[in-house]
Amino acid sequence: MKIKKELKRFWEFLKEDSWQSTFVSLIIFLILIYFVIMPFFSWVFGTKYFLVIVESCSMYHSKELGEILDNNIYKEYGIFKENSTNWKLKNGFTKGDIIFSVAPKNLSVGDVIIFNAGEKYKYPIIHRIIYLDKEKIITKGDNNDGILDVEKNILIEQVRAKSLFRIPYLGWIKLVFFDWRNHPEKRGLC
Repeated sequence: MKIKKELKRFWEFLKEDSWQSTFVSLIIFLILIYFVIMPFFSWVFGTKYFLVIVESCSMYHSKELGEILDNNIYKEYGIFKENSTNWKLKNGFTKGDIIFSVAPKNLSVGDVIIFNAGEKYKYPIIHRIIYLDKEKIITKGDNNDGILDVEKNILIEQVRAKSLFRIPYLGWIKLVFFDWRNHPEKRGLC
């Protein structure tokens, strides 16, 4: 009985129109997001990277995919416009986009993956697979001129998620608070 009475009193406090009740409600909300909602969606989608914000321009497309695939690097791996028609995210994405992802199953060339690039990189990298076998993966950012060293021998165990679709620019709600810390050449839109 006493616990029920205290819970009722606490509930009434939360409904008050005061800064204290608003503050406590916000703390409870953040705890629920961090300890209940995020773990639940991580379990549902099979990865903790089910929702990521793009922080670079490495997958930005200023031209059609066919023109991008004219790069000799793609030709070396047997990738041409004709075998890219079924790719997801074939129009690339840009800084500030939110990417939805699932567990990295049934990977194939053309898929966009999120992978752990090691200690040198603070955050995982999100690039397109250009080569895949049972032991390693090679990726490339569509907007990059070459392949980064960390992309040349990605082990299957390093892959964290497979990207499905994007919501353009919505991630800027968060990025606006952090982008100013980047080097001036890397700030702002692509």
